[in-house]
Amino acid sequence: MARDIIDDRLIGALHVRALSRAGLQHDPVDEHVAVQAGTLAALLEGGYDGDATLAEILRLGDLGLGTVQHLDGELVVLDGAAWVVRSDGRVDELDGTVRTPFAVVCRFRGEASLRCNGPWTLAELRDRIDEASRTELNVLDDEIVAVRATGRFADLRLRSVARQRRPYPPLREVVAHQTEWHVDSAVGTVIGFRFPDTLAGVEVPGYHVHFLSDDRTTGGHVIDLTMLNGDVQLQSCDDLHVELPVGVALGSPGAVDRDEVRRVEGGGASTPTA
Repeated sequence: MARDIIDDRLIGALHVRALSRAGLQHDPVDEHVAVQAGTLAALLEGGYDGDATLAEILRLGDLGLGTVQHLDGELVVLDGAAWVVRSDGRVDELDGTVRTPFAVVCRFRGEASLRCNGPWTLAELRDRIDEASRTELNVLDDEIVAVRATGRFADLRLRSVARQRRPYPPLREVVAHQTEWHVDSAVGTVIGFRFPDTLAGVEVPGYHVHFLSDDRTTGGHVIDLTMLNGDVQLQSCDDLHVELPVGVALGSPGAVDRDEVRRVEGGGASTPTA
């Protein structure tokens, strides 16, 4: 097993372990561990070929997000099932053989909850999660918090990206041609994580959230929304286990161009759809 552990380090309040694919296959299931395939830094550079399958990832977590092989849409993991939102807005369920270059999941049980009798803007939702994380979960700002917000939402601004072909362009070029769409209202679930700034490059610092509607007709990476009512559940994760494909290194967490990350997360030029 020791040969399967590439790196093992402590970053702030977090224990971060870098694993080979063999290490991921032998990783024990833990309710307070976030498990990730690939790194944000590799994705930014056009690393869209992963070696981990969704079956390997879902063995270790039932809630999460990311993307799939060739950057072919936005991945949502909810209740142990994997869904992808394509660039045309279509939502497809995925089987376990699909590979991912970048995904993060956890075993979600919900340790704290909030009741939304909104409306709450996305910024207000984040602020309330931050407050509840400190008061209800007793976690610091440099710890990972997993989020599941279920209810009715309005003014959703969502996005996805199209499948890429070799030679892969860097992610900043892909999102410059992403597809965005607006949804007036939807009932569904926001899934995501709050990651500390110290993990920038390994993960997206701050909040990274995706949406999936209950009827599985819409979803995507969340750029903006308003939560009208519903429940928000939170869970802390004090470990992060990262599976590194061959040729991908953990690098130095925190060493990444944060302006580029914000541009990629917020989106560039878009093609609106109905």
